[in-house]
Amino acid sequence: MYDALVIGGGPAGLQAALTLGRMHRTVLLVDSGQYRNGSVAHSHNFVTHDGRSPDELRRLAREDLSHYPSVELREGTVEGVSEIDDGFEADLGGETVRSRTLVLATGMTDELPDIPGLADAWGAEVANCPFCHGHEFADRPIGLLGDGPSIGELEAMLAPIGSEVLTFAKDDLSKVERTERGLLAHRTEGEPVELAGLFLHPSTAQAAPFAEQLGLDILPSGCVRVDALNRTSHPRIFAAGDLAHVEELPVPMPSILAAAAAGQAAGASAVRWLANPEAEHEGNPLTD
Repeated sequence: MYDALVIGGGPAGLQAALTLGRMHRTVLLVDSGQYRNGSVAHSHNFVTHDGRSPDELRRLAREDLSHYPSVELREGTVEGVSEIDDGFEADLGGETVRSRTLVLATGMTDELPDIPGLADAWGAEVANCPFCHGHEFADRPIGLLGDGPSIGELEAMLAPIGSEVLTFAKDDLSKVERTERGLLAHRTEGEPVELAGLFLHPSTAQAAPFAEQLGLDILPSGCVRVDALNRTSHPRIFAAGDLAHVEELPVPMPSILAAAAAGQAAGASAVRWLANPEAEHEGNPLTD
C-alpha cells in the first residue's frame, strides 16, 4: 500500500508528489497526459520560468521527482477510486492499487461558447487569464467576449495593455478566424474586426469524476471545497490545482504557480495526516 496516490500530472500533482517524496513517503503519481493548458505554447507570470513551455515545465518537474526513490510515476488513466477500510483502492485499467491517502489534482475542463473558430485559437489568441496572456497583446486591439461584472473588471485590467478594448456579446460574433497577427472577429452585423486576441470566461466542469464519487463537498464554483491547507471534507483526501477552491476566496485562482503552491500545501497536509491521523482530523474545519 502506498502512503499517497496522486492523480494528475500537472503542476499541482507534481509538486504534491515532490513534497511527499522529500519526506520519504511512498507515492504513486498517475498522469493521464491530458492537461487543461495542453494547447498553450508558453507559460507566463511564473518567476524564473516566464515564457517556458508547459511541456518543458513538466519535463523538469519529472526530472526532479526522479531523484526520490519513494516516488513512482506512471502514464495512464485511473478508471475509478473507492474507499476501503484503511484507505483507498484505485482501478488503473485492470490493475488495482491501494493507498492510505489521496491527492486529487485532476483539474477542470473548459466549455467554450459555440462560436466557430474559438476552440482552434483557445490557449493562443483566445484566452481566459490576462496575467498569463495579456502582455503578448500589448499596443493592439483586445477583444472581450461576454457580459456581467467580471467582464467590466477585465476591461479595466486590460486597458493599460491594449490600444483599445472592445467588448462583444456572445451573439455578436458569428465566428473568429486566426490570422498572422492575431484574430479576425466576424460580427453578425457590421464589418469584421482585427484583434490581437480575445478574452472570455468559459464555463468549467470537473475533469474527472472522483470528487463526486467520493462524496466531497463541492462549491458553487464547481470546484472541490478545500481549506487553506488544501484539506477536503474527507480527512484522508487532499485536493490542489484548478479543481480546488478555498471558499473564502471569491473565485478560483487558476495559474501554474498557484497550482504548484496548492500542491505543496496538499502534499504537506498529507504528510501531517500520515504522521498523526487523529491530530490532523481534529484540526480540519471541513471535517469537524
